[in-house]
Amino acid sequence: MKLKLAPLREVIKNKRVIVIDDSIVRGTTSRQIVKMLFEVGAKEVHFLVSSPPVKFPDFYGIDLSRQADLLASNKSIAEMNKYLGSTSLNFLSYKGMIKATGLAESLFSTSCFTGKYPINIRERKKEVLY
Repeated sequence: MKLKLAPLREVIKNKRVIVIDDSIVRGTTSRQIVKMLFEVGAKEVHFLVSSPPVKFPDFYGIDLSRQADLLASNKSIAEMNKYLGSTSLNFLSYKGMIKATGLAESLFSTSCFTGKYPINIRERKKEVLY
């Protein structure tokens, strides 16, 4: 992570920083980013996510083997914020996300947010989710 991102102390020290990310899946990368920002002197780190919390596996996109690996599947937003170490954590609402597109909800695969899948995955859930 430190090879990919290099926060500049002279820019961040004693500042309130806002991080905007598209999603939080496991939370490990987000946690490292927050830690790095505080290490270079950020006064506050507010984490904003432009999607709702990812609570369910998406068998059509995100490569996850178990629901338990998803940070939002077993933690409240307050618990996720504590895990990340951020000053605050906010997500875009599900309705807000759909509204922002200007398109019908039915045009999207939203199972990772809702847990509603287009096919019966009951047997697959037993194998994969727990």
